[in-house]
Amino acid sequence: MFALIMHLHRRYPPRQRKAFYIKMNDNSRKDMLPVVVLRETVLFPHITQQLDIVRKRSLAAVRSALASGQNVMVVMQREPTDDEPDIIDIHTFGVIATIRQVLKHPTSDSMRIHVECHCRAKLDTAVEKDGMIMAIVSKEDEKEIEHSAFRRALVRSLRDVSKQYFHLSGIKSNPGFFDLLADTHDIGELTDVIAHTSSLSGENKQKLLEETDHQDRCELLIALLHTELELLRLQKDIEAKVQQNIDKGQKDYYLREQLKVISEQLGDGDSPLEESEEYRKKIEEAKLPEEISEALLAVCKKLAKLPQGSHEAAVERNYLDTCLALPWNKMSDEQADVANAAKVLDRDHYGMEKVKERILEFIAVRSLAPDIKGQIICLVGPPGVGKTSIARSVAEALGRKYVRVSLGGVHDEADIRGHRKTYIGAMPGRISHALKLAGTSNPLILLDEIDKLASDFRGDPTSALLEVLDPEQNSTFHDHYIDLPIDLSQVMFITTANDFSRIPGPLTDRMEVIELPSYTLEEKVNIAKKHLLKKQLTRHGLSGKTMRVSSKALVTLIDGYTREAGVRSLEREIASLCRKAAKMIASGEAARVSITDKNIPDFLGPIKYKRDQPDKKPAPGLANGLAWTSVGGTMLEIETAILEGSGKIELTGSLGDVMKESAHAAISYIRMRAADWGIDPTFYKTKDIHIHIPEGATPKDGPSAGITLATAIISALTGAPVRGDVAMTGEITLRGRVLAIGGLREKSMAAYVAGIKKVIIPKDNYPEVSQLCDAVRENVEFVAAEKLDEVLAHALTYIPAASSTDRKEETAVKKAELPKLPFVHKIGGKNEAGEGLV
Repeated sequence: MFALIMHLHRRYPPRQRKAFYIKMNDNSRKDMLPVVVLRETVLFPHITQQLDIVRKRSLAAVRSALASGQNVMVVMQREPTDDEPDIIDIHTFGVIATIRQVLKHPTSDSMRIHVECHCRAKLDTAVEKDGMIMAIVSKEDEKEIEHSAFRRALVRSLRDVSKQYFHLSGIKSNPGFFDLLADTHDIGELTDVIAHTSSLSGENKQKLLEETDHQDRCELLIALLHTELELLRLQKDIEAKVQQNIDKGQKDYYLREQLKVISEQLGDGDSPLEESEEYRKKIEEAKLPEEISEALLAVCKKLAKLPQGSHEAAVERNYLDTCLALPWNKMSDEQADVANAAKVLDRDHYGMEKVKERILEFIAVRSLAPDIKGQIICLVGPPGVGKTSIARSVAEALGRKYVRVSLGGVHDEADIRGHRKTYIGAMPGRISHALKLAGTSNPLILLDEIDKLASDFRGDPTSALLEVLDPEQNSTFHDHYIDLPIDLSQVMFITTANDFSRIPGPLTDRMEVIELPSYTLEEKVNIAKKHLLKKQLTRHGLSGKTMRVSSKALVTLIDGYTREAGVRSLEREIASLCRKAAKMIASGEAARVSITDKNIPDFLGPIKYKRDQPDKKPAPGLANGLAWTSVGGTMLEIETAILEGSGKIELTGSLGDVMKESAHAAISYIRMRAADWGIDPTFYKTKDIHIHIPEGATPKDGPSAGITLATAIISALTGAPVRGDVAMTGEITLRGRVLAIGGLREKSMAAYVAGIKKVIIPKDNYPEVSQLCDAVRENVEFVAAEKLDEVLAHALTYIPAASSTDRKEETAVKKAELPKLPFVHKIGGKNEAGEGLV
């Protein structure tokens, strides 16, 4: 570049050069020229520069200028990161230049050009045309300095500061560059050459280009060079200080020392020693246990020796911050007031008397023995029955901080214990994080959905929870990230689950189970009135004056639009009613909305669910079973058809393997007793048996339908009708014994809702009847059976006899004529006469 400038100055005398630059296109001060846009490059007059042209618009501008013999307007874009700047994104000041040489790239469309810059110019109007920017440019006149002595003084100052600048900056220049500066007396040309050669930023160079007054431009350039000189001197001082601090054997630490001096000079950031001292003070002020304090102080010593910007230093800082954030010795005051707890539970929850009673017993024990440990409660129940809200109410009643930890889908042990801090992105486990969020050592931590834990090749999180929930071990809980003993003995743990059977045995041994049953219709209505409706009215900007929902409408809403054990869907439907009412009120359709059981379909559409009402008329081959689901109990109608055939057994209705095995066991038992019930002993050869359970899209499984299947098959084979108001549940064996089942609470609730009057249950489940809700026990008669014969005595309208040749001659067995069954019991309902019924 400098060689080209020297060549220009040797070829033309000063006066001719000036005339050449100024008198270009003397006939007009304005030209229509193609525009070449540069990125972070500013060209000045009196300069010859090499440019690499890559972008399409600039390539089109160069080709147009070459084709028409025109000059080009060279400007800089405003944002360097903009790949395709528009007209508004370029500076309006630039230079007019002539393309002297063009070198095309052999393998691409780019080209390298040499341009000779003539004078400053300004874009008056610019348009995009033919893939390039064309602009009307006007040449800018420059104002020279009239006072010769002042001009010489400025030139001398500029030369002095530029020599110092180029000497300190180390910019390589042509050997004759300083001679050029000495020979040039035109201050405008001198400022342009120096500005172009310097390493000033593009914005500063643009300011110098836009300044047409020689005096102002020279003063601005001197000020900018002085600023650069100060920065260069400071840089030299920093390098000198760094060099003084380096011993001959510490060359490897050169970069570290340089960063240290730079941070001291700029005052941004503490040195490792100062940072370590700050951590030391925090540890001493926290008054941590001796073992914890010693371990953290050792980490502080290690941090002081590490480079500030190293990865290991960042790891140690994060570790110290995490450890200091844990509540090692912070405790919240517990308020074990039974009366206050009762008020809180009654305020937040309706019904659930047995659950509340057990919670109050727990709080009473806490009030009498505050130091008691190891009381871990597991709340088991269907979704939406209030497990999480009960835990929150207990925390409020005890005055403890409440933290919820969701365990659903957790399959990595590190989620519980944390990762070792040597791993990138390591963090503490969920238990330690919960303590950090609580800010105290004795919060109430809710471990939600503990039955949804999973395990894979990364470990078993349930095994990690064994230490957390074991009172004998959790006083020294070990988190892999913290790597220090954490005391969890003061933490109150409450867990929740939907299916207790899915919790591993070692975990269940550490917890006391409290079952939350499904809500009855009465409870749902009261919950909706006292809690859900008020909550949704407030949320939607309504009140009892603007929207009213009748009790019958709530019953219809619960029965016809929801099918659940809890009240989540009920709350969503109430919210839907509130939204529609708010729309009617806001649009002026109504000032007040009243919802009844008659007009509720107008708001929510047709009724979605109809209550399962069994056919009360006795029918052969049709028996009512009871099943447990995750959302409560349900009725199962088991249909059996006997067809002429070759002994095939068809089982339809999405039945699982266990239920199919129950059907086969029932058929085998019937074959053993066929003669006792007057059934053809060869029925398994000559008859096809088809067993179907409706709602075929819903998978069904489990052994509790055994006696229902046996009853339906016997009824179909003998023609003895099954009572329509009787439901049953129980597992059957090959010897006809009736075995215990689970989920009696939910199944009995389903029978009550369906209007069943009598439920046959296994004898071993009889003690559970006393734990059922009062509404169920008052309206449903429970019969305990130990043998299938006892089931048939209550389920069939008559008992088939072997000696009978004509079933029409058999007389119906009345209740007074039922055989004395020592293990048949009647709980609730009307006390009818009958021996053996208690």
